[in-house]
Amino acid sequence: MEINILESHEDLSQQAAAIILRQLDAKKDMLLCAATGNTPSRTYELLAQEYGQQPKRFTDMQVVKLDEWGGLPMTDAGTCEHYLRTRLLAPLSINDSRYISFRSDPADPQEECRRMQGQLSEAGPIDCCLLGLGLNGHIGFNEPASFLQPGCHIARLSTTTLLHTMVAAANRQPTYGLTLGMADILQARMILILISGSSKKDIAREFLSRRVTPELPASFLWLHANVICLLDHQAADSWDIPNNK
Repeated sequence: MEINILESHEDLSQQAAAIILRQLDAKKDMLLCAATGNTPSRTYELLAQEYGQQPKRFTDMQVVKLDEWGGLPMTDAGTCEHYLRTRLLAPLSINDSRYISFRSDPADPQEECRRMQGQLSEAGPIDCCLLGLGLNGHIGFNEPASFLQPGCHIARLSTTTLLHTMVAAANRQPTYGLTLGMADILQARMILILISGSSKKDIAREFLSRRVTPELPASFLWLHANVICLLDHQAADSWDIPNNK
């Protein structure tokens, strides 16, 4: 794992955007797995700025949604769908033919997971998987547990996860999560994980201890050959992290 500590969230976002653009230049139809939340928002803004300068750069780019709050209407402001459409898809002019997405309100959540798995199998593997780190160590809605699910699945959301700021924007409380599984993530050609803010310093310390356990799902990224971890100084705090692989 390549670990880089940046001075600020802005610096982290600039570097993340640059990495994604390099991946896109290497593969024009790159499949980006997109996380949601506060941490990647500025990265998406920077990609949108680049689109304004070079729109043809993004003509073939594809996106797959990492996860979704279950039990909310698709139009709810708290959904990952709303977040990605307003911050990434519309700004980059990515239409539905280049977008793979969980519905937030499927009639049959199990069937929705099977549908998503099939679409990902056809389009994948993921070229660049952009992740954040949950306060309890989750990635996507792969929550801490005694074992982890390999493929798309219905997730029981932890109390910590339900305190996420996105849920505060929703008109109702989600009742479950829908998420790509650990094998879906680990089969990505490259993984980029962003960790920002002082609230993440304790879980970042645990993650970077290299102890691999299902109680900290993000720790499985240590088993992948091509991971870049970007932290800002608030997340890194004052403790010592090796700034290398």
